[in-house]
Amino acid sequence: MRLNSTQKSIIMSHTSTLLQARQFPKTICPSEIARSFSASELRLLNAATWRDTMDDIQDVLWDMWKRGQVEVLQKGAVLGPPSELRWEDIRGPIRVRKSHDGNSEVDDG
Repeated sequence: MRLNSTQKSIIMSHTSTLLQARQFPKTICPSEIARSFSASELRLLNAATWRDTMDDIQDVLWDMWKRGQVEVLQKGAVLGPPSELRWEDIRGPIRVRKSHDGNSEVDDG
């Protein structure tokens, strides 16, 4: 589903808050973002439960990864670069952290 600007802003805001609370190299799980949404935010995201938001969160994280804002890890190893992978090819649990190259500023655009 294509996110509107309000929906993207909700996801980006929660992602930014969680990432900024963790010093590199600490990571977050995408489900932490989903579980942080309020009931009213879930409604704005057209979701009945936090699980319903996971595909949209992954879409936002993919965009952030392509822009170098985050690193995606699996089993403790950094994946990538995103130019060599497709999100749908990644199987199993992932973790996300601020980019190591100093590009840790997470913006809403």
